[in-house]
Amino acid sequence: MANTGSVSLATILFLFLFQAALNKGAAQEPVVSQNLVTDNVSVVEGETAIISCRVKNNDDSVIQLLNPNRQTIYFRDMRPLKDARFQLVNFSDNELRVSLSNVSLSDEGRYVCQLYTDPPQEAYADITVLIPPGNPIIEARDEVLSEGNETEMTCTALSSKPAAIIRWMKGDKELPGKPKVELTYDRMYTVTSRLTFTVGKEDDGVPVVCIVDHPAVKDFRAQKYLEVQYKPEVKIVVEFPQGLTREGENLALACQAKGKPQPQRVNWLKVDDDVPSHAVITGGDLYIENLNKSYNGTYRCMASNSVGESYDDYILYVYDTAPSTEPAAHDSRAGEGAPRTVDHAVIGGVVAVVVFAMLCLLIVLGRYFARHKGTYFTHEAKGADDAADADTAIINAEGGHTNSDEKKEYYI
Repeated sequence: MANTGSVSLATILFLFLFQAALNKGAAQEPVVSQNLVTDNVSVVEGETAIISCRVKNNDDSVIQLLNPNRQTIYFRDMRPLKDARFQLVNFSDNELRVSLSNVSLSDEGRYVCQLYTDPPQEAYADITVLIPPGNPIIEARDEVLSEGNETEMTCTALSSKPAAIIRWMKGDKELPGKPKVELTYDRMYTVTSRLTFTVGKEDDGVPVVCIVDHPAVKDFRAQKYLEVQYKPEVKIVVEFPQGLTREGENLALACQAKGKPQPQRVNWLKVDDDVPSHAVITGGDLYIENLNKSYNGTYRCMASNSVGESYDDYILYVYDTAPSTEPAAHDSRAGEGAPRTVDHAVIGGVVAVVVFAMLCLLIVLGRYFARHKGTYFTHEAKGADDAADADTAIINAEGGHTNSDEKKEYYI
């Protein structure tokens, strides 16, 4: 095999004459035949491309490789073209394989594998040169955002071939962008994608990632972390008592406020009334001694920062002094009724006792009336027992009176 960078004058003259003979003998146009096979090649700029001309059934015909200008690169195993980037990788009766190193955009085009037969057979290998984009550039319209506001970000992939595809991710969620593709004077593509979205407090510290998809590169990305300011989140925590608030006890509430920026001012107030005069307020803490029912009401903790203001409510309901049986604990939180209703099981028990008592009372009254009715009939019949004869017994039973009560008539 010859693999030198140059050939002798005699070889060049031979090739020239041979090529002339081919051109003269090839009265017919070359045909594309399935007997001669090659493959298209995509290669990243600066890397190496492999061009392979393969013959399925060869009858000792000559194989040669031509460039897009139809200049002979290799004739069999000889290289007449003075370009040392082309190197012979393999030559046999059935294959001519050539490598092209340090590929540039000017090498792109259609290469010809030619087999000298009658008529000549040709196959074509298209070399596509891929040019990766530069590092993606991500820009944000706003450096610091406030919750609820809309913002805009752009990502640019410069000078690529073919045009890149840009995707957006916010955290683990993909967002749609609006791409714009521009073809530059040097046949390169610049792609710019614009992303518009609204931020919330949950977006603070979340990365927004611009992902560039291109056949020449993998995992090409740029990212920017969001900084979102939001109004305070306020929560009232009961430090004591644990359970019901009763007369004579003490109450301690702590107001927890978190925001960005951190709230500097926390205020306590009583809705529709004044905070008790002896209540002690220290920062976010509220302390009231010796509770009584006049302190009932809604106590509100308010916190604010440069973004806005928020609050949380605590409904205080002071119960009587604890009875012998302690009821279930009750937390007078905002949104809940102040006094908790009596347990349904207790109500059911009371109703059952009342119904049972009424049934017992009805039974007793029924027996009482029944007994007195029997006694009445007994007294009516009682006179018949002491009668001397039947007529007297009937008179005593019907009238219920003795003979001594009847009127007597005297004849003179």
